[in-house]
Amino acid sequence: MVKKWFARPTRQWWLWSGINLGLIAYFGYAFVAPPSSVKASLLPGETTHGHYQIELDCNACHSPTTDSAEHSAGNVMTDACNRCHADQLKRVNDTHPAKKFRDPTNAESLSILDAQDCLTCHREHVPEQTASMGLTLPTDYCWHCHDDVGESRPSHAEMKFDSCATAGCHNYHDNLALYEKFLDDHYGEPDHLITAVVPARDFASQWRGGHTHVGPLGIEDSDGPNRASSDPTILTDWFETAHAVAGINCSGCHESRDAAGANTWNDTVEMSVCETCHKPQTDSFQTGKHGMRLAMGMSPMQPSLARLSMHAGASHQNLNCNACHAGHRFDTQYAAVDACQQCHADSHTLAYANSSHAQLWRAEMAGELPAGSGVSCATCHMPRIAGDDGIWVNHDQNAVLRPSESMAREVCGHCHGIEYALSALADPDLAISCYDAPPRDRIRSLGMAHDYFEARRQKSNR
Repeated sequence: MVKKWFARPTRQWWLWSGINLGLIAYFGYAFVAPPSSVKASLLPGETTHGHYQIELDCNACHSPTTDSAEHSAGNVMTDACNRCHADQLKRVNDTHPAKKFRDPTNAESLSILDAQDCLTCHREHVPEQTASMGLTLPTDYCWHCHDDVGESRPSHAEMKFDSCATAGCHNYHDNLALYEKFLDDHYGEPDHLITAVVPARDFASQWRGGHTHVGPLGIEDSDGPNRASSDPTILTDWFETAHAVAGINCSGCHESRDAAGANTWNDTVEMSVCETCHKPQTDSFQTGKHGMRLAMGMSPMQPSLARLSMHAGASHQNLNCNACHAGHRFDTQYAAVDACQQCHADSHTLAYANSSHAQLWRAEMAGELPAGSGVSCATCHMPRIAGDDGIWVNHDQNAVLRPSESMAREVCGHCHGIEYALSALADPDLAISCYDAPPRDRIRSLGMAHDYFEARRQKSNR
């Protein structure tokens, strides 16, 4: 029978051979292909909300380093995590860095929780056990090392074993807005501060200060091609921007040098051109949900790929600099609200227009309130950061959501007391309504921190 099968292949034999060869070819190509939908068949399970955009770039997480003598799932994945998240953890003064557990005094803790391996707490492709922030451990993980906290903090003695990482209390990595000293410093603040404004952006003035050899340009100074001059709207829009004031002519963005050293005109301006002057903004853009695909060398993110609700009309909008700063106007007011609303259709975004925050924004735009007193989408999701180059806008719109308490320090604290801010952020219903009402419940963290330091102060004065 076997001899007959091979001697005279039947139609069934050819069919099964074709199917098997097709499958081999398909999966073989999937392994070597660049990131694309063909790799979806290789996914062992659904990815987390933080990584689904790059799930088709398998090598982003699974490519072994070249300097390791022995590869394992742990060191390969931890290295991949650090490539994206190490700088973020450093900026927030990570409460549980890996180096802490290399200290012999903490070595015993590794038998409880291997905190040097990211996979201990954060595994991918296991949606059935994945909680918020990509956590794949039971939520009582703090208790196993800190079960005796009631001895040094009597206020914690009767607390539930899984309540440590609740909103307004503690986070594993980022506690910049939750450290006891910070909470004590802000104890007793009013809900609404007397001066309620965000810092003014001064990136442009700082740039001009370092380029004093360049002066403002007029429409007649435009060095664009004749086709640009034939459309007065383009020149007018450019003339009214900070680019013209800073002496940035058309060629500054549209011209590049080719291999022969000749100037070449480009109608399309890539992000790398923007990066020439706006590096902090473009760097932070690529660490957020809008730009992380670009950071991996993938095609730009599009609303059609998102898991959040988006407007159908914006499905195929490429998310790059021009998506929010379109045309030659680069209108920051448009980018602060309207650009967000043209894509996002989730309940939080839809509630914004009728919120008290939106009323403040409209009043500022109408000149009825001072600059910086309105609250736009960008006010909260793209906070203003004081850096070496002045006050600039962080374009990682997820930075203050990892965790959400960080928003209290970088955003809410400009207008509200920290207790009010943390209490509001702890209420999921307020997040849906764009924080359009006072928090119903107040967190106890500030009072507990104040009582702790007050007891220490009284003890030291005896």
